[in-house]
Amino acid sequence: MNLGGGTSFKNFVGSGTTGVIGIINTFIVPVIFTLVFAVFVWSIVNYFFIHGGEEAKREEGRQFILWGIIGMVILFAVWGILNILLSTLGITPSA
Repeated sequence: MNLGGGTSFKNFVGSGTTGVIGIINTFIVPVIFTLVFAVFVWSIVNYFFIHGGEEAKREEGRQFILWGIIGMVILFAVWGILNILLSTLGITPSA
């Protein structure tokens, strides 16, 4: 299939470090992981060091930590499933 600009669908999607797959695997996914981890670490710092005596703030921090762990598990699961799907389709991402 030709996308009009002389680029085929296979080249547009790409593999490894080229095309859309390359952009997602080398830039977008690491940025999302970094942001989620930074928020998780910040919530731990808030929970243990900044709001040590305020019970309401500690409960809020506890919720942030819980949702941070759940979010990271979901991110890793989706990333893994996507990589399994891509390798099944023969579009092997190489990091």
